[in-house]
Amino acid sequence: MRVERIRQKLQHELKPMRLEVEDEGHKHVGHAKADGGHFRVFIVCPAFSGKPLIARHRMVYEALSEQMRDEIHALSIVARAPEEVPELGS
Repeated sequence: MRVERIRQKLQHELKPMRLEVEDEGHKHVGHAKADGGHFRVFIVCPAFSGKPLIARHRMVYEALSEQMRDEIHALSIVARAPEEVPELGS
């Protein structure tokens, strides 16, 4: 399953404290790649601390570079450092 492969890759590469991966393909019926190629990622990662948003997104894209070639058509990313997520107690 693509969601699980994405989750495993991000866990291995970035070691997030919190990770949610959702297949949003059902929201894109009628699009050229409506077969599950649209995903949403919410990730909280210590490696994001002190980095600008674009650097965080690049880290996610780099971690998923293999999947971006053929499994992922569109990726929505919310990337936070632990200190930006109050419920984590940072």
